[in-house]
Amino acid sequence: MSAGRASRTSKTVGTVWGLLVLNTLGSAGAKTIIPLPRSLIQMVTMGALVAAFALALVVNLRLRIQAGACLFLLTLLLVPSVISSADLESGFGALFRCARLALFVGTLWLLSRWWDGGLTFVRHHIRLYFAVLGSVAAGLVVSPGAAMPELYGGRLVGALWPLTPPQIGQYAAVITGLTVLLVLGRRTDKAGAAVVIVPSLVLLALTHTRTATLGLFIGLALAIGSLILTSAAARRFFAWAVLCAAVAAVAFASALQAWFLRGQSKENFSNLTGRAKVWDALLAAPRSTSEKLFGVGLGDKSFGGLPIDNSWLAVYHEQGLIGVTLVSAIIIVLGGVALLRPPSLQRACAIFLISYCAIASYTEAGLGDASPYLLHLALAASLLAAPAAEIPLSTPELPRRHIPRWARRPEVP
Repeated sequence: MSAGRASRTSKTVGTVWGLLVLNTLGSAGAKTIIPLPRSLIQMVTMGALVAAFALALVVNLRLRIQAGACLFLLTLLLVPSVISSADLESGFGALFRCARLALFVGTLWLLSRWWDGGLTFVRHHIRLYFAVLGSVAAGLVVSPGAAMPELYGGRLVGALWPLTPPQIGQYAAVITGLTVLLVLGRRTDKAGAAVVIVPSLVLLALTHTRTATLGLFIGLALAIGSLILTSAAARRFFAWAVLCAAVAAVAFASALQAWFLRGQSKENFSNLTGRAKVWDALLAAPRSTSEKLFGVGLGDKSFGGLPIDNSWLAVYHEQGLIGVTLVSAIIIVLGGVALLRPPSLQRACAIFLISYCAIASYTEAGLGDASPYLLHLALAASLLAAPAAEIPLSTPELPRRHIPRWARRPEVP
């Protein structure tokens, strides 16, 4: 492949990843400065997914893929999704969501050709989500009141595109963690990293998102811990981080507690802002054997009109025990592969992404459907993939021509 063609292919692959990011932004959130009809947002996000699949197919017409356990399990997840959605108990929207999940997984299969354990997709991930955060920051500058409405308790939301505080916190935490790891691995300069890290942390603080904050710190601790034995920079960063955290915990204890509680009462905090009541009701609801095994079909991750806000219970509700088993297998397989790999920057990034998704799954839904969390796990799978071996083109062996004895060259003594 020529250099020009390789460059065009790389840009197309990056565009496909960007379209997947756009598709997973969702259509529900705060009121925007310019009201956007939900139907229009859904048309844009679904159109982005169709375009992503088409572009991925164009650059991979020969359907060269790299098989992996993660994509295989994601494909199997379609089985309980389709079975439970086929009876239309959740309406025609369930079949639409199944088609969306199929296109999403199919696009990842087509992109797997370029999963070589490199950092290319990490850089795409950071740039694209940083652009999303840029739109959030722009909305905050244009209309602070719309970006931090009282409806959300003064927490930061998307004023240009409907994004909720947990979404913004998730994006900020993920790209902050990945950028920190790139700095420790000396794959980017500190000045460029600061341009990403500082604004992202500010936006994360304004969202008051506890899950994203804990996921960032715990995920980074595990990722950097995997580098301690082989990286002096990781050891220095870990030591300074522990020292700064200890000082901040003592000096700003009251401020940190106030930020963490978000003005909630102890009772409201103990039941996770009402989530526990929804969880108890979901588990107590009567279910048939089929619903226990396959769920009730893909929906909007709600129960009784209230958000479930737990990936495992959402998967159990919509895809049953089989879905929970498959999602658990994805996390376990990726985590096991990461632990078995020798220390490296790619392994550290994968550990960060896997641990973040595992932590966030307790208070956020999305592991069983096309979502940023599945995109994070797909990125982890690309980091853990072995480079595809180049298969040389075989040429048929030509038959030897018979040379008469008189025509042979005499041997030189």
